[in-house]
Amino acid sequence: MSSPASNLRIDSDRLWSTLTETAAFGATAKGGLCRLALSEEDAQVRRWFVAACEAAGCTVRADELGSLYARREGTDPTLAPIAIGSHLDTQPTGGRFDGILGVLAGLELIRTLNDAGLVTRHPIEIVDWTNEEGARFAPAMLASGVFAGAFDADYARTRTDRDGVSFADALNAIGFAGPAPARGAPPAAYFELHIEQGPVLEDAGVEIGVVTGVQGVRWLDVTVSGQACHAGTTPMALRRDPLQGAARLAAVVDTIGRSEPGVSLSTVGVFEAFPGSRNTVPETVRMTVDLRHPGPGGLDRLEGALRVNAAAIASDLGLDIDIAEVWTSPPVVFDPACVGAVHQTVARLGFTHQDIISGAGHDAVYVSRVAPAAMIFTPCEGGISHNEAENMTPAQAAAGADVLLHAVLAFDALS
Repeated sequence: MSSPASNLRIDSDRLWSTLTETAAFGATAKGGLCRLALSEEDAQVRRWFVAACEAAGCTVRADELGSLYARREGTDPTLAPIAIGSHLDTQPTGGRFDGILGVLAGLELIRTLNDAGLVTRHPIEIVDWTNEEGARFAPAMLASGVFAGAFDADYARTRTDRDGVSFADALNAIGFAGPAPARGAPPAAYFELHIEQGPVLEDAGVEIGVVTGVQGVRWLDVTVSGQACHAGTTPMALRRDPLQGAARLAAVVDTIGRSEPGVSLSTVGVFEAFPGSRNTVPETVRMTVDLRHPGPGGLDRLEGALRVNAAAIASDLGLDIDIAEVWTSPPVVFDPACVGAVHQTVARLGFTHQDIISGAGHDAVYVSRVAPAAMIFTPCEGGISHNEAENMTPAQAAAGADVLLHAVLAFDALS
């Protein structure tokens, strides 16, 4: 005989309603979101989240970096919580589902348990991690990184945005700094639901991705220095033009990303020339490089190729090229028991599924250093993310939330 919990399903309409309601905070004219970490828009959605969780019977606390923890107690107070998390911040021109789906699915999970009158053995905590995106304060996944011991809290507080505003000042301005240390006690397990942010699941016609790991990521800041001079009076042969060097290096970045087809990835995301005058050869060009690889040693190979080519370009053009590492997140393999709970769930619920390696970084990457963790992916339209056109269907959101619910229940029953 099946248990009462085995027939539970989340309320699809209610989940979609909360996704729609929270999309008003930071809404853009093109239907997306601009909700940068610790902005007023972030504060607005945080206040909504706190009120909604308290209405669902949770207690909510903030840690010293502003991460929010909404707790529903379990029947055994000696057990560590099962955590469900993601983020509420977005890219400057972000979508309506990246991050917040995982947070609101956690809220819907608790509402569903409340409706059924069911209480888990473990407490359940929904976590909104501060500054997951890294769009305002680099590096990404900053608060979850502190939680896992990858950074210390002072490092996080001293990060600054492009306007020179520090993380600490921005956090104080919105009033969400809490008394609890950011490096808290590890949960019993951590589950994160997220849109795939790529086209693999949609292309395969699969409803759920069982995420077995995350590829490695490395961020580099590149500064190419030459000599500013007059565009009309300096012969081409006598120029030390950093923009030409940076352009060559940008082409190299693309070549490096294609060096291991289907595996390696590389991106120049920012490219800025200074002083930025129409009739002046630049003095300096700054660019960012994002390298990704799922295998051991892959990031080192890609960076090594970049540095060799940079040295050759600098020598050829008489430039100085500095490459500084900003952040590295090594490849991750998720916990077999947590991944097994997701596998068990998708099979029992009858969803089509496949194993997948995440191409994007997520808070689960850091949490997996201190606790068993796994992720669940749902398809998104066209694989588009970090874009105002990001989209998914109510059925896709509900399927992911149902898998999250039953994976948590499966882990709670076995651990």
